[in-house]
Amino acid sequence: MPPAARPAAPPAASPAATRRHAAGADPQKRHQILEGAWQEFCTHGFDAATMARISRAAGVSKGTLYVYFQNKEDLFVALVEQRREQLALALGEALAVPGGIDLQLKAYALALSRVLTSDEMLRAQRIVVSVAERMPDLARRFHEAGARQVLNRLSRWLAEASAAGLMQIPDPELAAQQFTELSLAGIWRQRLFGVRRVPPDAAESEAQAASAVQLFLAAYGRSTGAEPANACP
Repeated sequence: MPPAARPAAPPAASPAATRRHAAGADPQKRHQILEGAWQEFCTHGFDAATMARISRAAGVSKGTLYVYFQNKEDLFVALVEQRREQLALALGEALAVPGGIDLQLKAYALALSRVLTSDEMLRAQRIVVSVAERMPDLARRFHEAGARQVLNRLSRWLAEASAAGLMQIPDPELAAQQFTELSLAGIWRQRLFGVRRVPPDAAESEAQAASAVQLFLAAYGRSTGAEPANACP
């Protein structure tokens, strides 16, 4: 009798197969879709943007688009979260700069103003303002994905600084809102409504940030003055 045939070995996985992502899990494809969606939202606004046009702008099929996002609201919120992560990184670095509380707060104010008065961020804010009355859920998701997270981060940092005796802040959440308003006073609203067509220059930004810190520390600072907070949320 002839020897029994050995079972064929399974074919070796190709390099491409080993790199294949599960449906909806490819970060490069997700980034590609978000970039196309951002172009569409900026060009046509939220209402006029469609999933079909977004798929064309992103260079993917409509089916692929729906694998990653349920609808254009999900897409827009994902874009906000992506920008928020970039902002959070910049603000976290600002709160960790060498020096005292005053220098850290000034760096934070500068970073916050630079991002929130940028053309890109203003476009997103205007899109939300234009649909907020008809789509309150989108406005809520925009706030929770962006401003709420930024305020929570600053609030935690202020609470830690206060606990360390570097400031005296009875309500860190309120103080975080106040410092944010001081950092953007006048400039942000003028940019949002198109009164100012360009962001503030370096000299104006420096003066704005220094004034915000001076007023904030006049209310919450301690005269002992001392070392920078070591913990950054």
